[in-house]
Amino acid sequence: MKLFLFDIDGTLVTARGAGRTAFNRALVSVFGTVGPLERTYDFRGRTDLSILHELMTAAGFDPGEIDARRPACFAAYVKELAQVIGDGRDVHVLPGVPELVRALAARDDAMVGLLTGNVEDGARIKLTPTGLWPYFVVGAYGSDAADRRDLPAIACARAHALAGYPFPFERVTILGDTPLDVDCARACGARAVAVATGFYPYDELSGCAPDHLFKDFADTDAVVRVLTAAP
Repeated sequence: MKLFLFDIDGTLVTARGAGRTAFNRALVSVFGTVGPLERTYDFRGRTDLSILHELMTAAGFDPGEIDARRPACFAAYVKELAQVIGDGRDVHVLPGVPELVRALAARDDAMVGLLTGNVEDGARIKLTPTGLWPYFVVGAYGSDAADRRDLPAIACARAHALAGYPFPFERVTILGDTPLDVDCARACGARAVAVATGFYPYDELSGCAPDHLFKDFADTDAVVRVLTAAP
């Protein structure tokens, strides 16, 4: 049994900056500022927890105050994100994604989940309009840990609880579109799969030396063969 953990933004879908817009609004609502890094801060591959702490630390808030306001901030973010996403017309599923997710979910030897920097409610809001949300039976989210490297163990523990048997990292595949996704897989010993449909070009991702690199997932049959082949 193999566990396939997908990133969301740039890997499964693009939401045209909805997350950043909603996060900025939530920060202003709860902290009164988005910090000094509004135009230069790099959201790519980061967890929502790390984004919150880094931006508000730079704005002069101490960690205790940030943690105290965190529930209110994430609640405001989810509310704003739901408004920005609306009916989902601006959430675009990337090439081959529906076919790939459904093909893996249909297999007896595979479990499909999420490993994303989004908080769980944010992930649900982004994926529900696509019809793909029910296929992801487990997940580790940006509300679970600030460091993306901590998320694979969380996802594997939840998969173990669901399936009744463990998922060692050598049977886990982490799929994403940033160098931080590759780093996350490397840090725990999982297989790293990168796809150039998001925020980094193919050549830059190639430099991270993932186990497999795709321009996109459009050739679903070929991708499934690669992903499900024995190590």
